[in-house]
Amino acid sequence: MSKTTTKSATRAENERLILEAAESVFAEYGFKGATTGMIADHAGLPKANLHYYFPTKLALYRQVVENIFRIWLEAANTFDDCDDPEEALTRYINAKMDISRSHPMGSKVWANEILHKAPVIQDYLETTLGEWTDTRIAVIERWIDQGKMAPIDPRGLLYMIWATTQHYADFNHQIDTLNDGKPLSDQQFAKAKQTVVSIILAGVGIRPARLVVEDAIGEGA
Repeated sequence: MSKTTTKSATRAENERLILEAAESVFAEYGFKGATTGMIADHAGLPKANLHYYFPTKLALYRQVVENIFRIWLEAANTFDDCDDPEEALTRYINAKMDISRSHPMGSKVWANEILHKAPVIQDYLETTLGEWTDTRIAVIERWIDQGKMAPIDPRGLLYMIWATTQHYADFNHQIDTLNDGKPLSDQQFAKAKQTVVSIILAGVGIRPARLVVEDAIGEGA
């Protein structure tokens, strides 16, 4: 392995450690309460190393926020590569649920920021998030116009999906407590995903094809 490759791998690993630590610290203490020293200690790195990669706490915070938003954006690719609302919404909801399970701290950072009226990322909300939301609303409106789903408020639908799926990250302690103090098992989480998908699809007038086929078989019998 060349020195350049080794250096690149070291940089990538250090950035990963810092960002993971930053997610946890920002989620617990918020932007104001967190310090770069706390984050460096959590990452197991010297504070000087942290500032080498992220010169300021603000730069690090925005990177954490942008990372979780980028992951959410990737989950919404179904709105671009699928014109079947049942499939697209199912894939989107499942992906958002999986992200809540795998990146709970990033979601909590976002939630804390919004609860405090977005003092750091308001510009991000007004531009990137606003533009993304408008493009998804246009897709949902097209599906409605084509008679593929009920004439619901697209914005309200997106808010409902975000609130429900992100609940499994932002309120995971509550969920664990009500589950006898244990995190949901893989089987329980799969059932939760299926429940969320079923309820939301029913709410927009989409009856999953699987259920239609099962009913037809039952009627034939």
